[in-house]
Amino acid sequence: MEEIIVDNSITDEELVTLIVNNKSSQLFSVIYDRYSHVVYNKCISFVKDTNEAQDLTHDIFVKLFIKLKTFNHKSKFSTWLYSFTYNHCVNYVQRDLNKRKDKFLTTEDINDFSEVYPEIKDEFIYELKSDSLQKSLELMDPNDKMILFMKYQDDMTIEDIQKTLEIGKSAVKMRLSRAKSRLIKIYKTFYYGKSV
Repeated sequence: MEEIIVDNSITDEELVTLIVNNKSSQLFSVIYDRYSHVVYNKCISFVKDTNEAQDLTHDIFVKLFIKLKTFNHKSKFSTWLYSFTYNHCVNYVQRDLNKRKDKFLTTEDINDFSEVYPEIKDEFIYELKSDSLQKSLELMDPNDKMILFMKYQDDMTIEDIQKTLEIGKSAVKMRLSRAKSRLIKIYKTFYYGKSV
């Protein structure tokens, strides 16, 4: 097979088209070089163990090579990859959570929280003590944790989250509000040692 040379000026979207058309693992390594650190950083935010994050990153890129042909060019490749990575991490953590239910709040416990979500200011989230916040995040449903990471760790706007998750603006706001309320409920229970 003839070697295809690409320079750094080629866009991700053009590169994806070349990879799919040529089924080239050599070209795919360019995507890997561009995004492996971003994917790894996202994985480590979900699992907190470097070896596990490396394994997750490897799994994501193996799966990505197979699924690359499903990229529809409706969004930027980086947005699509971001969503792909988040979904893989959420599914992984959800499976892991199901295996270790005794160490976490169950979905039933979490869903038992009030379905009326008061407005929680961003400043309040930023003031939470980091150790207790981290432990609280570990107890959360992965989908709630995902949207909180998008907003507070990755500084995504409502519009960015909307594009990444492919849902409406009001759905993003509702999910964020729900996730913040659940985080505060878990945090208060964990930090103060009692249900609030």
